[in-house]
Amino acid sequence: MTEIIIQRQKEKSIITLIKNGKLIEYYEENQNENIRKEGNIYIGIVKDIIKGMQAAFVDIGSEKNSFIHLKDVMRKIDETKEKLDNNVDIAKILQPNMKLLVQVKKDSTDQKGARVSTHINLPGKYIALMPNTDIITISQKIEDKQEQQRLIRLVKENLSKGNGAVIRTSAEGKKEEVIQDIKKVEEKWENIIKTSVDPELHEPKLLYKSESLIEKMLLDLADEKIDKIIVNTQKDIKKLEEYKKENKEYQNTKIELDKSKNILEKYDLEKQIEKMQNRKIWLKCGGFITIDKTEALTAIDVNTGKYTGTKNLEQTIYKVNEEATIEIAKQLRLRDIGGIIIIDYIDMKDKKNREKIENLLKEEIKKDRSKVQVEGFTKLDLMELTRKHIVSH
Repeated sequence: MTEIIIQRQKEKSIITLIKNGKLIEYYEENQNENIRKEGNIYIGIVKDIIKGMQAAFVDIGSEKNSFIHLKDVMRKIDETKEKLDNNVDIAKILQPNMKLLVQVKKDSTDQKGARVSTHINLPGKYIALMPNTDIITISQKIEDKQEQQRLIRLVKENLSKGNGAVIRTSAEGKKEEVIQDIKKVEEKWENIIKTSVDPELHEPKLLYKSESLIEKMLLDLADEKIDKIIVNTQKDIKKLEEYKKENKEYQNTKIELDKSKNILEKYDLEKQIEKMQNRKIWLKCGGFITIDKTEALTAIDVNTGKYTGTKNLEQTIYKVNEEATIEIAKQLRLRDIGGIIIIDYIDMKDKKNREKIENLLKEEIKKDRSKVQVEGFTKLDLMELTRKHIVSH
């Protein structure tokens, strides 16, 4: 059974995804909806140009000016490459007081303003629209080559000229629904453009507010069967019932109101949440992993711990690394770990075992609804990967 449990408190909301009683995803969201800006689209006003950094500050109407880099202004030609022509000068592209249509890619922190980009990504149920590009990419989770080609052809035939798209996993096996979704998202984009070119607009303005965390969750999980959503406020019941009416994927999802003081305690989740916050996680075999977050990256270390295994040392090491890989994939999703991730596995001499571990990691992260890129083992025998946060940290 798959459930979503939402507990609204005075200062924050806790949103959890549960499968057969086990915590799979956990998020905290500030109750003030205006604080979260990631995904919002604004008309901003360029303020200061920072030539040495090939960047600029943009006023989007928030307390701190947002930051934009040259690569987020230049036209995107290839989704996988971010190489820039070093001869391009940002001061020749952006000038102070210029109006700029931007999307927040990363929320502001206590030290920094939000990170923004002119590369817009407008989410729909089956596609995410990328205006002003001709890039069409498809979810790596759709593995059938014929289905990939069919969907790319379908989207190409129905997209307006000058628009690109990311085809979502939920599009698999669908046709008319995808066509309707393209029309719906493109109409949303046309309305944003109409407002942005208003000559009377001289101040920063919010043009599009991104979906809430729960709406984003439901959008991403559209191809999974959610059996029940439990909430503790009448306001959520009303919103979710409306969402259910508009989205046939959730017709059989039960929506329940539970006014218990602590829903998480009632459903035996508090211990799981507490365990999730530990630095050290024990494995069933007796080994353990440690997770350490730094400003630049997250380092995960694998240790044999209490496990002595068989007489074969290589097999003992492989067993710990295997269990650790499955646990690491779970923890990345559960803790919503993003950015650069380095895994220091116990050294394996057998090349085949290293390949097995890498393939197992690739297989396990397919369960994650976020974008994860496994780069493989480095020269120093460290596994390198990147993951995109579901929620900006």
